[in-house]
Amino acid sequence: MKYLLVLQVDAGVQLTTGQREAVDAGRGEFERIASEAGELVSTQALADPSRSTVIRSRRGRPEVAAAPSREDYMGGYYLVDVDDLERAVELAGLLPDVRIDGLAVEIRPIMGSSGLDFRC
Repeated sequence: MKYLLVLQVDAGVQLTTGQREAVDAGRGEFERIASEAGELVSTQALADPSRSTVIRSRRGRPEVAAAPSREDYMGGYYLVDVDDLERAVELAGLLPDVRIDGLAVEIRPIMGSSGLDFRC
């Protein structure tokens, strides 16, 4: 089963230098563990959402706009392929983000051949 481990960031959080260093080191260790287990599929960090562009429908036509301001945003992700949700939770618990106020990890199953229903 594939899961997206979404790195959530509170827009108001300001990490100290020590916290940033701990996050970098902890994520590196997470990547090593998940890679060695053959469970890490891919990972990407994302730019600040202020650099995003949004295309949405206005009266049935696409309209391009600047990204909306948000209280929290997706800072990056890890895509993992594991046996079950329990293992995804275990892996997410290795990330330093779950121990720093203002950061979080959302675990979202990937839809596909797993039989999950798509619902908007």
